Amino acid sequence: MKIWLDGGLQDMESARVSVFDHGLTVGDGIFETVKAVEGRPFALTRHLDRLARSARGLGLPEPDLDEVRRACVAVLDANPMPLGRLRITYTGGYGPLGSDRGEQGPTLLVVLGESTRRPDSTAVITVPWTRNERGALTGLKTTSYAENVVALARAREQGASEALFANTVGQLCEGTGSNVFVVLDGEIHTPPVASGCLAGITRALAVEWTGARETDLPLDVLERADEVFLTSTLRDVQGAHRVDGRQLPGAPGPVTAKAMRVFEERAGSDLDP
Repeated sequence: MKIWLDGGLQDMESARVSVFDHGLTVGDGIFETVKAVEGRPFALTRHLDRLARSARGLGLPEPDLDEVRRACVAVLDANPMPLGRLRITYTGGYGPLGSDRGEQGPTLLVVLGESTRRPDSTAVITVPWTRNERGALTGLKTTSYAENVVALARAREQGASEALFANTVGQLCEGTGSNVFVVLDGEIHTPPVASGCLAGITRALAVEWTGARETDLPLDVLERADEVFLTSTLRDVQGAHRVDGRQLPGAPGPVTAKAMRVFEERAGSDLDP
């Protein structure tokens, strides 16, 4: 396996990041996960635009997006596989053990892992912890992911693949690594970015391609929605057949199934929409 680290391809076994890297010591970093189909990345331009937005939001130096794109191509070419998870990580680089940044510049790491197609439906749970829609990191895709690790572990314990959060005012927000959509009376709704959710790439495409409405929704909408589905880079559009103890028989339902078909068709016709 070949990875890209700070300017070139390296063997995975010998590549090393400093133990003083700020991404490791204080979680000072950002990342993107990109789906790769037969060695070709999906929606890479949108992902790189968001990487740059996250860098600005965190106060990191502007990433060289041409270099990041070259790194992605090099890693994909060096590691052929049918379906891959391309992970771009960009950190504050070598720094002191406290929160202040060092002067040596950022670290860029690009790695590829093999993936498999997701099932058409899955189980999800809600968790008692909240997203802070007014936090300094709201809307940024940072490496500070520990609360997602905790929530996802809770989901796994309950036989689910995703955990959903409300925000601090009790509105439905997002999952640990996904955006959430609900179907009410045949209409598709998803929380707005102002709820504190990440502006997901797949979310944006699903809204554009299905006509979904961005709506403030209480968390308990999950108890009465006709259908629930998730979107993310590796899920694409995935129905939910259970939310906590509530079963949604026949998932994916008709509206979700149509959204799945539309997404697959549109994504298949344009790899960089």
